[in-house]
Amino acid sequence: MKLNIVPARQGVQWFKLGVRTFFKQPLALCGLFFIFMALMSVLTLIPVLGNVLALALLPGATLGFMVATEEANKGKFPMPAVLLSAFRVGRQQATSMLILGFIYAAGFLLVLGISATVDGGKFAHLYLMGGAMTPETVMEPDFEMAVLLAMGLYMPLSLLFWHAPALVHWHGIAPVKSLFFSLVACLRNFWAFTIYSLVWLGAFIAMGMLVAVVAALIGSPEAVTGIMFPMAMLMAAMFFTSIYFSFKDCFNETLE
Repeated sequence: MKLNIVPARQGVQWFKLGVRTFFKQPLALCGLFFIFMALMSVLTLIPVLGNVLALALLPGATLGFMVATEEANKGKFPMPAVLLSAFRVGRQQATSMLILGFIYAAGFLLVLGISATVDGGKFAHLYLMGGAMTPETVMEPDFEMAVLLAMGLYMPLSLLFWHAPALVHWHGIAPVKSLFFSLVACLRNFWAFTIYSLVWLGAFIAMGMLVAVVAALIGSPEAVTGIMFPMAMLMAAMFFTSIYFSFKDCFNETLE
């Protein structure tokens, strides 16, 4: 395995490849993404513990979607079982993926814990225990600051785990080493990932504007909610599809 430094324009290519591959198997990839989201949602119904388990399974589930993308890119129809790919390749790698998952959960909980020092734990409590997010709560300065702090702290956490599941699965890298290699790959390809993020941000904003225009044309503001959710899920599925290509380009050893 060798780190590959790619030009900034490759970020646009990752976006294009993700969208193009999604439309090779749209029904399969949409279905897998909804299964993935449904599983996470069911787990979060269990107060605190469910959220921790959902966080711990997220790296493995993300890897499963990357495997599904690889199959779709080859013209195959990925089946639901592909989401369990991280835990079906052998005990050692399955254990490594679980370790990686619990490190991720611990890191995310640390982020929430730090944010709690700003707003007294209101944002962390809402995330872990659930409940209604009232307009009054959202408008509170300390709550807003806690959300912004959590978002800022989550950025380095996401860089640590961006490539880590794939490195554990396809290259047999130890969990802690995979975090280090993932962070280095993201930093060394900073501009490619910056362009990639900006393109996806623009795509999500454009989707939101399109939905708003359609709702205005049909004269039904309520339609925004009805249209926005499935469209957002569709875009999110495309985004997850594109993750595979960012990994494939950053590490130039052929995947097996």
